[in-house]
Amino acid sequence: MKTRLTLSAIASALLLAGCGDAETNIVELDPIEVPEDDHDHDHDNDHDSEYEIESEGRLVVADAASNSLTVFDLDDNSVLDTFSTTFDGSSVSASADYRFAVINSRANGLTEFLDGGLWREDHVEHLHDYEEAPSLSGFTLEGSQPTHVVTHDGQLAVFYDGDADTSMPAAVKVVTDTQIASEITEIPTLEFTVNMHGVAEPRGDMLISTVRRDDAESRSANPILPDSVAVYHWHDGEYEEEQRFDGECADLHGAAQNEIAVAFGCSDGVLVLNEDDEVFTSALIDNIDELGDLRIGTMYGHEHAEAFIGIASQHGGGSAVLANVSPVTSTMSVIDWQPETDAHAVSYGFSMGGEFFVILDDKGFVTLLEAHEEDGETHWEFGHKIDVASASAANLTEEQSFSMAASQHEEVLFVVDPVAQAILAVDLETETTETLLELDFEPVGAVWLGIAEEHDDHDH
Repeated sequence: MKTRLTLSAIASALLLAGCGDAETNIVELDPIEVPEDDHDHDHDNDHDSEYEIESEGRLVVADAASNSLTVFDLDDNSVLDTFSTTFDGSSVSASADYRFAVINSRANGLTEFLDGGLWREDHVEHLHDYEEAPSLSGFTLEGSQPTHVVTHDGQLAVFYDGDADTSMPAAVKVVTDTQIASEITEIPTLEFTVNMHGVAEPRGDMLISTVRRDDAESRSANPILPDSVAVYHWHDGEYEEEQRFDGECADLHGAAQNEIAVAFGCSDGVLVLNEDDEVFTSALIDNIDELGDLRIGTMYGHEHAEAFIGIASQHGGGSAVLANVSPVTSTMSVIDWQPETDAHAVSYGFSMGGEFFVILDDKGFVTLLEAHEEDGETHWEFGHKIDVASASAANLTEEQSFSMAASQHEEVLFVVDPVAQAILAVDLETETTETLLELDFEPVGAVWLGIAEEHDDHDH
């Protein structure tokens, strides 16, 4: 079986540990020739196939002992190239359309981009795919403490917390893969007047962002955490505020969105902004007794998944409670994900089409949650559990952790096993696992890049 995967790579940011230069071995790939557009187009699938590439994509794997990233071709598992990041300790995630690895150094205020070399363009009369050698982009983003990197529907938003000590206010920058590739200089930016530990969700021409009010007005126990949300619209080259929800989400942390709503984690519940033709109404879903002293601080959503999933955990880790959050019925309930004894989740994410929500734990198991509809309400519940790396779990050191990434080409999940120094491929449809890559370094994380498979909408 050739390994593939799919999990919403929403979730897997990697940490690059250590420092040092890595040797770069470049493998040049011939670019795909673009046929001359001097004939009438036949708009059937046979014609379109002339411009399309069938590839399982590329996997970018981080080295725990250095600041290097190695790019693998998943069609033959070969090494295409190795690159050095500017700073160690950077997080690495995928761009909005999966062409670039996003290398974010919060401490140094720098976001870099690694071009995976596979992308698709819409030429109106047909879709056109491209395949080139991976390369480091000359495009970068800079600002004070870039913290939350969020992608949605072709856009990437970087939220800059700012810094009170240096009088640097918070800001948000929004870019697409096309803008990154063209290295634009005029970057769509929303600027605030104060610093805050916030988050912003791009949504077409809108940007739904946290807002920090004056400390004397704020409901947040920790004033650096905002308590309000505003809706901004891109008009004439700037973001203009159109709606404001003041004081409705104390100690706000964590956000997600789906087709109908945007959700934010608050100390007393989850604030849901339901959309109707770009106009939002708010509702607070109160915390349930089962959360105890915990609060939801991380949210997950998928365009084709009606219900959100909230994660409530203690600061610094520990056992977590998963909650089903419905924007339709304004209800919250605990999800019994049936973990192994003393197992703790280390990574989460949706599958490619939102059919599954996947949990990877520190015992080496992957748990699949499935969406079910009952009495008009959609909720997530335990579906299956797959033993992926339990043999390595007992030998994990305190510095090591399993992590995962997801292909957007097939229903396959990539699990990073630092003990075995391997990348494991988990087929979510057959629930089988195989060793995809055996490495000569200790991996600390992975990111899938490539041409995402188009999929039909699902009713969940």
